[in-house]
Amino acid sequence: MNSVISVETAICSEHQRLIAECERALGTWNEHRAEFCKFYPITKEAGNELLRLQANYARAYTVLARHEHNCSFCQLVSRAGERASEISSDTYFESIV
Repeated sequence: MNSVISVETAICSEHQRLIAECERALGTWNEHRAEFCKFYPITKEAGNELLRLQANYARAYTVLARHEHNCSFCQLVSRAGERASEISSDTYFESIV
């Protein structure tokens, strides 16, 4: 049995949770933004709500970015992915020549 873990299957559960949280915050912000754009003019309360939702997304994205920077497992997976990408690029260019 092969015990090698590929970059695609290596998962940091905290990273996955933070990505899901970030996607939820972005989705909520986008949904409300689309809904509020249907109505003119946008009230002060609606504008404040959009700013709050945008801040929630920015906060979630920042937490995700910090995690990626500080998590040694995520850094390892990222470096491995970069190397795999370089190898496949080199193979592609060698096949062209």
